[in-house]
Amino acid sequence: MSDLSLWLEGAGALAGVGGLGVAKVRAPRLYWATVGLPATWGRFTVQYRATMDVCGLTVQPSGLRAFMARNVARSEVQPAPPKIRRVRGTSTGLRVTLRLPAGLEPADIAAASERLRHAWGVHAVHVIPTKPGYVELRMTGYDVLRRVRMPKKAAPHGLVVPVALRDDGTVYERDYRKVPMALTLGSNQSGKSVYQRNLIKGLAQLPVALVGIDCKRGVEQSRYASRLSALATNPNDAASLIDVLVAELEDRFALLAAFGVSDVWGLPEKVRPAPIVVLVDEIAELFLISSKKDEERRERIVTGLIRLAQLARAGGIYLEICGQRFGSELGRGATMLRAQLTGRVVHRVNDKQTAEMGLSDIAPEAVPAACLIPADRPGQAVAADSSGGWSRIRTPHISEAETVAVCREFAHLIPVIPALDPFRPAIAPILAPNIPPMPTTAPAIP
Repeated sequence: MSDLSLWLEGAGALAGVGGLGVAKVRAPRLYWATVGLPATWGRFTVQYRATMDVCGLTVQPSGLRAFMARNVARSEVQPAPPKIRRVRGTSTGLRVTLRLPAGLEPADIAAASERLRHAWGVHAVHVIPTKPGYVELRMTGYDVLRRVRMPKKAAPHGLVVPVALRDDGTVYERDYRKVPMALTLGSNQSGKSVYQRNLIKGLAQLPVALVGIDCKRGVEQSRYASRLSALATNPNDAASLIDVLVAELEDRFALLAAFGVSDVWGLPEKVRPAPIVVLVDEIAELFLISSKKDEERRERIVTGLIRLAQLARAGGIYLEICGQRFGSELGRGATMLRAQLTGRVVHRVNDKQTAEMGLSDIAPEAVPAACLIPADRPGQAVAADSSGGWSRIRTPHISEAETVAVCREFAHLIPVIPALDPFRPAIAPILAPNIPPMPTTAPAIP
């Protein structure tokens, strides 16, 4: 009987270990909440002082503290690590707020982040300065970008659209008030279209006008026609639409001057025009020409886009430009336009030069990270802005049908902008495709 109970206990232990192993791979959030978080919290608490000392993140204590240690506590004077102000667990990791002593700066902690990661047994440690003298250690217990799950509380609001998840477990948001113009680069099958799909899904739920420019005959954006205020599907229509947007910008500037304010957000709500987000699917199609007669059209397009990029923020018009490459080889005006695009998102690229086009002028240290994005992770990218900060992100996969359904649901939010009415796309009815049945037998071979 004792042998049977011993075998049962052993089998139960093996099943428990196997279950934890499966949970670690299949349900990392569950494993982290039940096993990883308590173990990491305990390891951090026990090893904190020794780890900071070994990593060179301690300083000599103040004279008063040294005097109290020698004469009152009768103990040896120990180097002082950063003080722990707050520790809290999350569904993806552990957050620790540290008060830096005199002599340490956030860069010192960031330089040791890889050593801290190994010491505490976590997937990654990110160092975020929060205010002078304070940093936050954002530890992630597992690879949150392997299977992206957006928090339920992440929802579009104002002019902010949650688009992706950062590698530190926080949400990457596209805030048009803070970053009005942006550029998204990526090769084929890199997830660039999925990123734009998430963006359109979020924008469709906001009271903004969506203007699409898709010179690939609308194969990407025409399916969202129910929510678009305007759509151009060839270069000639794109040139005319951009001219209309520039004229609309001039009218908005006249309105701003009449009320004596510097942007549309200073206007009274009753007269404030609706924001416009211009989505350019493939920028190269607007720059490339096939003959001399197309040069005039190209100059109109480039000049209009540059004016919009430089001036349109105050008028509530925002640019979201996508492409596979965006360099000087596109022609005159390309680099000038790119310089006005503050936000940058670079997906997997085919060469280092493309990553440099998007990142080298604002965050040079992010270029190697963009070049190392694996091909089996579509949607993963490097996001940066003019502040020099950058992070790895990954967009959750959503289907085209889901985005189309959201566009149809919120079609009533299309604002009234008379200048865009001539470019309003026709909404095709949903019909089943007329596909002939497949033959049940193979044709005879003559």
